[in-house]
Amino acid sequence: MVAQIGAVILAAGKGTRMKSAQAKVLHQIFYRPMLHHVLAAAQDAAAERMVVVVGHQQEAVEGILADFSVQTVVQAQQRGTGHAVLCAEAACAGMEQILILCGDTPLVQAETLAAMLAQHHEQQPALTVMTTMLDNPFGYGRIVDGPGGVVEAIVEEKDATAQQRQIREINAGIYVAQSAFLFAALQQVGTDNSQGEVYLTDIVAIAHRQGKKVQRFLHWQAQDLLGVNSRIELAQAEDFLQQRRNNALMLAGVTMLSPATTRVAPDCSLGQDCVLHGQVCIEEASSLGQGCVVEQGVVLRGCRLGAGVHVGANSVVVGQSVVEGTRIEPLSRLL
Repeated sequence: MVAQIGAVILAAGKGTRMKSAQAKVLHQIFYRPMLHHVLAAAQDAAAERMVVVVGHQQEAVEGILADFSVQTVVQAQQRGTGHAVLCAEAACAGMEQILILCGDTPLVQAETLAAMLAQHHEQQPALTVMTTMLDNPFGYGRIVDGPGGVVEAIVEEKDATAQQRQIREINAGIYVAQSAFLFAALQQVGTDNSQGEVYLTDIVAIAHRQGKKVQRFLHWQAQDLLGVNSRIELAQAEDFLQQRRNNALMLAGVTMLSPATTRVAPDCSLGQDCVLHGQVCIEEASSLGQGCVVEQGVVLRGCRLGAGVHVGANSVVVGQSVVEGTRIEPLSRLL
């Protein structure tokens, strides 16, 4: 019988490096709040119950959760990631396995989480840790192996020795743990570290000391695990999601002459053999029939275009239904 899976999403932090009055997880990335991307991935990966740990700007964060079936718990004091997960213990009652995610990793995909859960179910360790490899691992917790490649610990950058800082395999901040082990281990975690916090990563060393099995799930596509901690990383995540969306459309039969400058919102649909020139923006549930041509610099919002519609360059079309075969002249404004 498959174990009950719960997900804990950590979304209580301030995100001070964003230099923003707004909580980090509320920032928009590719048409939705950052936190929504993480929740959607967990939901699609078959998490049966989702618990969101809130704290900073609690009401604002709770205000964006209506589209998901979640329970929120409050971390009133920011005492580290381990403490944040402990705040969710009561809400996780009845869940045998807990998937732990950070609310600032909007590029993680449901397929990756599902594969990690499948491995965890097959191997049945106390803990599975997602890792990846970086050429420049500065700032990330390092995966420390023992004899035979067994994961022994995760050491944070500020607490690592010079030798440990040379390790390229890093902690992605995503875990699956047996619930009973997880919460018992977190009760043993102290704050004897450079930040005086309860580190979630310390449960790896605790599992090792107790002789419990720790499994790694190595995900080679490091960009999928990008954590957003600054405006620069926010822009990088936006680019990655736009690229992912455009790749899916092109694989489905849409031609893009300049994918890097083309934006198509997730709620829009495009028929086969549509051709999009550069600097095109299609949003607000627009739909395009087969064989439409959208020239340079066009903006379409909330439109329904029949098959074979040709939209001339630098036109703006909002809220219009256009019959098939129509040609819209360049520089048109249809509002």
